Amino acid sequence: MAADEKCIRFSKAAIEALPLPQSGRVEYQDTKVPGLHLRVAATGVRTFSVFKRVKGGDPARVTLGRFPDLTVENARRDAAQILAAIASGANPAASKRALRDEMVFGELFQEYLQRHARVHKKTASEDEQRYRQYLERPLGNKKISSITRQMIGGLHASITASGHPVVANRVLALVSSIFGRGVEWSITENNPAKGIRRNPEKSRDRFIQTDEMAPYFQALFDEPNTTVRDYIMISLLTGARRANVLVMMWRDVSFTDKIWRVSDTKNGIPQNIPLSAEVVEILAGRKEAFGTSEFVFPGGGETGHLVEPRKGAERIRHRAAVIAIEQRIREAGRYSETVEQIRRLSITKPAVALAKITEIADKERISIAGASFDDLRIHDLRRTFGSFQAKTGASLAIIGKSLNHKSQQTTAIYARLDLDPVRESVNTATVAMLQAAGLRPLTEVEVDDPPAASTESLYK
Repeated sequence: MAADEKCIRFSKAAIEALPLPQSGRVEYQDTKVPGLHLRVAATGVRTFSVFKRVKGGDPARVTLGRFPDLTVENARRDAAQILAAIASGANPAASKRALRDEMVFGELFQEYLQRHARVHKKTASEDEQRYRQYLERPLGNKKISSITRQMIGGLHASITASGHPVVANRVLALVSSIFGRGVEWSITENNPAKGIRRNPEKSRDRFIQTDEMAPYFQALFDEPNTTVRDYIMISLLTGARRANVLVMMWRDVSFTDKIWRVSDTKNGIPQNIPLSAEVVEILAGRKEAFGTSEFVFPGGGETGHLVEPRKGAERIRHRAAVIAIEQRIREAGRYSETVEQIRRLSITKPAVALAKITEIADKERISIAGASFDDLRIHDLRRTFGSFQAKTGASLAIIGKSLNHKSQQTTAIYARLDLDPVRESVNTATVAMLQAAGLRPLTEVEVDDPPAASTESLYK
């Protein structure tokens, strides 16, 4: 070590506190990673470097970068890699080039997307959404070798603490899958997501209850975005999986047979979905408006179809809650012009309207317990359809057939079923949902207790 070189434990605070020399520069060595140096110039520039004797040669210096653009943690990481390469006899300049050219996490994700997710996964669009929302900012520009288990664990903990433990698990699984493919393709050697404990999960049993049907359907009718409205309605009235509805194509729809053929399903078993009169009517309207597209729900992105309906589903949930709370205010005899204005506001600004009407209910001491739809997810629409099938007497075999569930115990039974009892169950469940919403069904099924309200068509 040179006489003017000093040893300190590098940290952000310690480096910021170092005095500037009157002229020239002063060099410091890190006590934690010997070989990692910091030069402090009179101009205030602080530069990290690796200074090490090359095996069988003269000492070599490899400049890493300037502080604070290069953090202490990353400088130590880079130094450790270069020191290890030098110890094995590698050329330090080549080691630096390899470090500089190393793939960042965002590039690894794109590799994962192109080579794996879009080829083998039906949920590739969900992977993209989770990457953009949770991974791009904290990890996207980081070298993959710099990403540690502590970073991933901290990210998982942060998402969990924000009230989304299940989402945290899904993000963790995505990171693990990305790095797993990276290991398989010899891009990286380690998977930092391994060994991180997932949050415990409970099986969801949420579905739209009978007394929630009227506000939910009204909130749907009030939705200005017809694509979102129709997407949610078809999801609810068919029980089809979210991903299948998103990529629904006209070539798979038979208006003559009232059948939607889904060939690419989650469990690999092709499915024929019977279409109720209500769904046929919605599809006929969309065919007239969007028949030039190959997709029933066209979108402006690369896929050509609707990709992410969550914001629209959120608007509908908020609007449904406004309607439910409005009804309670009416029942309490506290209805006013202000409440009516808020109700109208919910069509265009449902979140704002929900906050305002909640405040009024609180002031009037009107309970809104159970009026919230915030815990309702898109997949719960599928569960809602199945629950109404069960309520109207469908057997488990019929429900399993209509929802395309795969089960070793019932596969033999499914094989003996044709679509007639399934269609009857689909129509009966549709009638029950519409009746619960106070609407007159288009489907011709014998029902008890005709609804209080009727419509000439589903949306009119």
